[in-house]
Amino acid sequence: MKLRTYSSEGIILARKNYGEADRIITVFSKYFGKITLLAKGVRKLTSRKRGHLEIFSQIKFSANSGKGFDLITEAETINTFSKFRLNLNKVTLAYYFCEVVNKITREGEKQSKVYNLLTTALEQLETAKNLKILRKKFIEDLLVDLGYWPNDKKMTDHDIKLEEVLERKINSVRVGRKVLS
Repeated sequence: MKLRTYSSEGIILARKNYGEADRIITVFSKYFGKITLLAKGVRKLTSRKRGHLEIFSQIKFSANSGKGFDLITEAETINTFSKFRLNLNKVTLAYYFCEVVNKITREGEKQSKVYNLLTTALEQLETAKNLKILRKKFIEDLLVDLGYWPNDKKMTDHDIKLEEVLERKINSVRVGRKVLS
């Protein structure tokens, strides 16, 4: 049974313009897993939620269940991860993390380990020196947490393993490899 009104915290994985002033937001939430929300009027200059609903932002939000999309009613920023937003390589890796989590998880499945892993990876990205190691560790930890890879076995080619699990290519991997080489 779906709750009529619910609250959680989450990381914004993706967003897409919808209609004249609305936006569809994909959030990976702590308590509900991946959810898709409709942010009504968020593209208007006067919207109070506008600055809170940026990609990679960690937010606290409230939503109402709707017939189609659930509607986001309130949003408050917890962390914008502003330190890595000025570095193209780090932003590219953050997009990669969000795309991987978006593609490997299903809507409405609670995955608190994945939420914690994504939050930790974005926090580490702010001070990381070696992005290649952070990227490989993220993929390996994600596949282990979701049960696709044994914990004690060494992974050789992370990208191939990830694509085998997903059964499709990651769009940002090409850019990520160029930037991180």
